[in-house]
Amino acid sequence: MLKRWEDLPDFMQIDEVRPYWEALNKKRGQLILKRLFDLTVALILLAILSIPMVIIAVLIKMDSDGPVFYRQERVTTYRKHFRIHKFRTMVNNADKIGSAVTVENDCRITKVGSRLRRLRLDELPQVFDVISGDMSFVGTRPEAVKYVEQYKPEYNATLLMPAGITSEASIRYKDEDKMLNSVTDVDRIYVEKVLPEKMKWNLEGVKGYRFSRDILTMFRTVAAVLDKNYD
Repeated sequence: MLKRWEDLPDFMQIDEVRPYWEALNKKRGQLILKRLFDLTVALILLAILSIPMVIIAVLIKMDSDGPVFYRQERVTTYRKHFRIHKFRTMVNNADKIGSAVTVENDCRITKVGSRLRRLRLDELPQVFDVISGDMSFVGTRPEAVKYVEQYKPEYNATLLMPAGITSEASIRYKDEDKMLNSVTDVDRIYVEKVLPEKMKWNLEGVKGYRFSRDILTMFRTVAAVLDKNYD
């Protein structure tokens, strides 16, 4: 839950973050409702999706060598590090042979992984992260540690809330891999060009937070995955 201002980590007790904390502080009731919703729906989904996830796990193992899950270290509330749960869609140790950002037609993506990514099924195991409290259904996507280390001061306001499976930025940048396809220095362009644009949406989502908007974003995400108009 949202900490008192004086209990925030020192790096967050800055003028750039204060307006976002004050906005959220007025909505503590909605934040409690958000957590209750996340926990309830995640437990229901886990029961429903357990068999499909087992089938996906078998397909991944049949398709390529390596673990079923991709457990890269990511960052969530108050800059806490956690290991995200995702179905592995790339060759084993892909993060050691390329950028942390994926581009279109990335040679590291496996056959099964390509299908999972297209339908966003690789995100299903994140229900475990929602149950643990490291993530929420809606919130700023959890960035890799090396990108968070390059955050501008204001970006730290997104760490007042748990990282999310989806967000307005995720919807609008769902084809991010295509945008970065022809770029030579992917990491630099992501930090200098893509991340600031995504952060505009993420920061707006924090300052203008409403639980009802979370529900709308979830429906818009489904529409975006199905290539429907989400406006």
